[in-house]
Amino acid sequence: MKKVFSSCFLIILLIIFAFQILIHSISILESVRFSFSIWTNNIFPSLFPFLILSDFLIHYGFVELVGELCKPIMNFLFRVKGEGAFVFIMSIISGFPSNAKYTRQLYLDGILTEKEASKLLMFTHFSNPLFILGTISAFLNDKKIGLMILLCHYGTNLIIGLLVRNYAPCEKEKEEFSIKKAIFKMHEKRIQSKESFGLFFYETITQSIQTLLLILGVITVFLILTTILNHTIQFSPLCQSIFNGLLEMTQGLKYVSLLDISIKKKAVLSTFLLSFGGLSVHLQMISILSDTKISYKPFFLARILHAILSSVLIFIVL
Repeated sequence: MKKVFSSCFLIILLIIFAFQILIHSISILESVRFSFSIWTNNIFPSLFPFLILSDFLIHYGFVELVGELCKPIMNFLFRVKGEGAFVFIMSIISGFPSNAKYTRQLYLDGILTEKEASKLLMFTHFSNPLFILGTISAFLNDKKIGLMILLCHYGTNLIIGLLVRNYAPCEKEKEEFSIKKAIFKMHEKRIQSKESFGLFFYETITQSIQTLLLILGVITVFLILTTILNHTIQFSPLCQSIFNGLLEMTQGLKYVSLLDISIKKKAVLSTFLLSFGGLSVHLQMISILSDTKISYKPFFLARILHAILSSVLIFIVL
């Protein structure tokens, strides 16, 4: 009986949702256009080249190379395998949710265990630097504030990495650091691949486009949802900005920039929403990791901690 009730409730909810889309069609269309604008101007240009590049780097042994070279640093600081440095570096360059894609690939290749992958995701949640220095700086009309937000956002990830270093620690390898060994490992990985270049290139392009379309779809759905909720529930401008940002980060950041408050408060709120990422980004990550057993809970708890610590840090800095 409970299952029947839940089915009826779900259908009623979807019908209400459909009516709301029809009633507020103009606002919905604006939200969809805004999602395409974000995707076209920010997400696709910043992510697509690095999604392609990362697949080639993984395929031709760069993970093994950087893993061997960065093993002492990663073991000492975060107690993770050296290969985690690849996810760390590429996530800084390309931004979330690419960290989920890179971690998933290392997990599927057997390089990372389930817990090691969960741990790595906790402190590799980096926003694209171009998004912070470009979009957020433009929203706040202050490049210096944008740079401070970037440093606090990135710095807090390092703090979280140090805080969770004893969670699922990797075994400390006794082998000494060797550039020669790193090069040979890279070479062995390259010659192991028997897949033709044409097929690999096709699969890389296809998978990258699929990932980007998934991101576009999730952002669009969440923007439509926030538009409907904004028409249904009356919020104060401050509450609306925070609520929208917790659901879809970019829209929340835009609303924060329009608030009639000091630039310091705008910076704190923007850093909080940026570090949490919004449930839209969380769902993108869950979708990318859906075919693995990597746990989402550690990542979610780390994002709450990340949002609090980074916003406190920017408050102190300012």
